[in-house]
Amino acid sequence: MSIEGYTNFKWFLVTSPAEYVAHVQTNRPAKFNAYHEPMWLELKQIFDKLSVDSNVRAVVFSGAGDKAFTTGLDVQAASQGGILGGGENKLDIARQSVQIRRHVEEFQSCITSLEKCEKPVIAAMHGYAFGLAIDLSCCADIRIASKDTKFSVKEVDIGLAADIGTLARLPKIVGNHSWVKEVTLTARIFTAEEARQVGFVSHVEENKEKAVAKAVGLATLIASKSPIAVQGTKELLNHARENTTAASKSHIPSTLRTFTNYDSSSLHWSLELCRFTHRRCQGRSSLWDSEDEAYILEVVVGEKLQFISQCICV
Repeated sequence: MSIEGYTNFKWFLVTSPAEYVAHVQTNRPAKFNAYHEPMWLELKQIFDKLSVDSNVRAVVFSGAGDKAFTTGLDVQAASQGGILGGGENKLDIARQSVQIRRHVEEFQSCITSLEKCEKPVIAAMHGYAFGLAIDLSCCADIRIASKDTKFSVKEVDIGLAADIGTLARLPKIVGNHSWVKEVTLTARIFTAEEARQVGFVSHVEENKEKAVAKAVGLATLIASKSPIAVQGTKELLNHARENTTAASKSHIPSTLRTFTNYDSSSLHWSLELCRFTHRRCQGRSSLWDSEDEAYILEVVVGEKLQFISQCICV
């Protein structure tokens, strides 16, 4: 079903296949879901909105139609006044360079909105997944592919470097730099099974429908967990990827305070302890309702140490 507040987007379908789960589909199947500038600007609007939407706890991202997750950049549109177009620019070369840099940085920011989304994003890919498809999926937290998915870091075939994020993220995801350089320097196609073997995707499903179903199942499971703990976990993992172990360990205390507030006086902490030990309160629209709050105040507050010691022994 559609989600209120997400029905006015031209290039994307946003639905809710399960409670607290959003499904974002690139919706340009006639063009193999190829991206032009209005699309990536709209993409950022959607993911910025999902990031702060308390009714969404996990996001599935896929492509509409049977042929492609996305074939990447719409080169024709990009060369006709878009990001690759020279046009009739009257600026001197230095100012043109600044203009291009700003344009590329805006493009990068739009794609990075998946990574910066506070909610976990699961990419379910099928068919052609070329060029920008790799940038997008690298920004996802979990990647799933159908057996027919054909991947390619295609940029060198059109005279470009994959500068929207792939060259920075793919080596950290896969870890095999020889393989990364092979696929980025040759633009060769690699299969879903090869992507699984090198660690780029975690699951390969029989077809698109099963890949999306797998993604929705994982998203539903994630959505059943504490949203505060899930968001904190994503933030800490992303920080750890970009920093040293020492820096990440130093970052953890402030992040835990922000996201999970592990404090013996925390109502959120008490509720999550209740959820864990009693399997209560799953699937609520907020962290607690008035009945839960009354229960916690009555049972937990004032007798917290005894209650916690009992829970630990359960």
